[in-house]
Amino acid sequence: MRRNAPIILLSVGHACVDVYQGSVAALVPFFIAERSYSLAVASGIVLAATLLSSVAQPLFGLLTDRWALPWLLPVSTLLGGLGIALSGLSGSYPLTLVFVALSGIGVAAYHPESARVARIAGRGSHRAMGWFSTGGTVGFALAPLMVAAAMSVGGLRWTPLLVLPALVGAALCLPVVRVLQQRQAAGARTTPPAGSDDVASFVRLSLAVVFRSVAFIGLSTFISLYVRERLGGGIAVGTAALFVLYLGSTVGAVLGGSLAARWDRVVVARWSYLVSVAAVTGVVWVPGPAVFLFLALTSAGLYVPFSLQVTLGQDYLPSRVGTASGITLGLTVSIGGLASPAVGAIADATSLRTALAPLALMPLLSWLIFRTLPEPGVMGAASPGTATAAPSGSGAAKPG
Repeated sequence: MRRNAPIILLSVGHACVDVYQGSVAALVPFFIAERSYSLAVASGIVLAATLLSSVAQPLFGLLTDRWALPWLLPVSTLLGGLGIALSGLSGSYPLTLVFVALSGIGVAAYHPESARVARIAGRGSHRAMGWFSTGGTVGFALAPLMVAAAMSVGGLRWTPLLVLPALVGAALCLPVVRVLQQRQAAGARTTPPAGSDDVASFVRLSLAVVFRSVAFIGLSTFISLYVRERLGGGIAVGTAALFVLYLGSTVGAVLGGSLAARWDRVVVARWSYLVSVAAVTGVVWVPGPAVFLFLALTSAGLYVPFSLQVTLGQDYLPSRVGTASGITLGLTVSIGGLASPAVGAIADATSLRTALAPLALMPLLSWLIFRTLPEPGVMGAASPGTATAAPSGSGAAKPG
């Protein structure tokens, strides 16, 4: 396999998995329309997708720190797709929650191992991890379009069509799994050596990502309904708003990897969170179609730090790369879904604008935390078969 082929396949596979994270928010308006759910009840579906995922991802991270589990990539991809495919078939709310939670477990199983494998495939490069993260954001961006296309055929009973990305993603994982198995058979190392862990910095980083998650998941859950309410449009307008929110994240993920090749990751993240504060404020308060511009700025600002936070977490915990990946990619990313029912309840009691306004404070809190974080020292370059060798700051190894 060519040198860059594994990271390309992993990026596309990541897109196929994160379609299912984006699909949950994209399905919310259809659940409301077809089943007359309130905003609080509908946001419970987002909670179901994230609750088990939030708990499971660090556990899968612990497992991947002890054993290489590349077979998890295709299996978890299929599980993520199966849950969403089944979610629209039953009119039972509890069954819908079960199926969406099943998808969340699949997503949880995928991310820690895929981040570990991407670190190996990218040889510790910021830019390679940026492209891997971009794959996930592309999946997010495509989710509203895919959901809208499937629902236009015949409503929620056509959710089985959404299993198709999982089939593609699982197939793309297989060549990467074979390469890793060949490296293991040849005696290549796949577990990280012991290192000096900076637990205090990692905990602060995790809190910053939690606040980021609350802002992004809160917006993605309700932005479709909010923009329709403000602009007076139909489902197409709401879908376009969600698409712009997700599409901007792809720009942010690519930009983050490029900026980190020039400046320290901590500095880049600080500036991006400041931009996000102004952008989220604009989404909530600036009238008219300008909301689409502020949506794009919001998603770009919130996603510039995304891959940087993953590698920072791995550098703060060099002896527990899987755990660090499980938390930064998983627990603290999906935990924003836990706040969605509260946002929905406030919206039911007052208005969507009142419920969304506090989200502008979340990136401000992340910025304040990043002001206390150090840039990890430069670590050694990774060998092709090593899961360590984290890049750091301006001294990071550039991709070949």
